[in-house]
Amino acid sequence: MKFKLVLGLVALAVLASPASAAKPKTWKYPKAVVAVADGGPKRVVSARSPKVANVRTGYGAGAVIVDQKSRKLYYMISKTKAYVYPVAVGKPGFKWSGTQRVSGIKAWPQWTPPKEMRQRKPDLPLTMTGGVRNPLGAKAIYLGSTEYRIHGTNDDRSIGTAASSGCIRMHNGHVLHLSGLVKKGTKVHVVRSL
Repeated sequence: MKFKLVLGLVALAVLASPASAAKPKTWKYPKAVVAVADGGPKRVVSARSPKVANVRTGYGAGAVIVDQKSRKLYYMISKTKAYVYPVAVGKPGFKWSGTQRVSGIKAWPQWTPPKEMRQRKPDLPLTMTGGVRNPLGAKAIYLGSTEYRIHGTNDDRSIGTAASSGCIRMHNGHVLHLSGLVKKGTKVHVVRSL
């Protein structure tokens, strides 16, 4: 009898312990989507010329070539000389190649993440004003009617890597320099390798 009583008390203690108690389910409300996020202040950025190199790309003066393998952007000064800018290119699964024409250039552009990007990262705002927190940096060169751009970045650590969702990233000073050379209609050739 004493044994049954002790066994019953032990069982009761085990059932009442916090470890065996069923944890109540907590409901997590989805974060509210920010319609327009503040991109921060617009700082003064000066154009910065890259190095000039002797190259043979097969393209003539005025052409822009993005070599994804070397992660370099070439602005052809002549058939054999080019400004050479280090860039970040699309990460695996986001690389593309082809020829587009510059369709516009904007300083401190507003950023509207594409629907696919917002599906991958639901915390992104619908839109972000231009500024130092905006991932498009100080200037964006729009490519045709695509969602792709050649743009600056406020995070220089990504330059030289494959880190973007398909856009071409440059140092802010370099994109300002390049935007002074190109105009609407300039051809941009994105290639896997030169």
